[in-house]
Amino acid sequence: MTQFIIGIFIIVAGFLFYSITILREYERAVVFFLGRYQTVMGPGLIIIIPGVQQMVKVDLRTVVMDVPSQDVISRDNVSVKVNAVLYFRVFEPEKAIIQVENYQQATSQLAQTTLRSVLGQHELDDMLSERDKLNKAIQELLDKQTDAWGIKVSNVEIKHVDLDESMIRAIARQAEAERERRAKVIHAEGELQASEKLLQAADILSKQPQAIQLRYLQTMSDIASEDKSHTIVFPLPMDLIGPLQALLGQQLAKK
Repeated sequence: MTQFIIGIFIIVAGFLFYSITILREYERAVVFFLGRYQTVMGPGLIIIIPGVQQMVKVDLRTVVMDVPSQDVISRDNVSVKVNAVLYFRVFEPEKAIIQVENYQQATSQLAQTTLRSVLGQHELDDMLSERDKLNKAIQELLDKQTDAWGIKVSNVEIKHVDLDESMIRAIARQAEAERERRAKVIHAEGELQASEKLLQAADILSKQPQAIQLRYLQTMSDIASEDKSHTIVFPLPMDLIGPLQALLGQQLAKK
């Protein structure tokens, strides 16, 4: 009798050992009853009847997945290598197990093909300068396609766009030419503004002859103060020496 009780106890203990499972807060169990989907259990303590029920654990945490480097030909026929990082999580465990064989591998393969497809529709300049826009386009397309698998793609980030050496040199030459063009445009705009100011000054001076004389005397004073070791000869305009000649002629006439 004692051996029978011990045998029963061992059977019950073995049953409980194989039937009781503790799931963490981020885990769920997709339970099948005789091969058919039954329910989703967890978190906490769950009991599975061995031989009758089977379960598959699913992790609900966000998965960070590297998308391998892909060869992409842009719309302007430039060959580049692009890699990215993908953030996704399972929000419907039963779909992730039932609708696709291996949801992580399927998501990875889909991300690679989507990356090539989306980037191939854009030019190289867009890949280098508008990554946020491209990231959003890839994320929305992936999220729409993986929704049937119970997967939410929360973010996609393009990490690197690798170019060959010849393309790098071409881009450097283009950037240098652009800087030279901007410098010439700025210089030309400065010359235009200066010419407009000089034209305004000439108009004002032409209307006021006294201003021309004052400007002439100011220029003479500036030159004399800067260079005191040399003798500088200035031609005097006739309108300045005219009154002196008239005065001298009057003095000679009196004599």
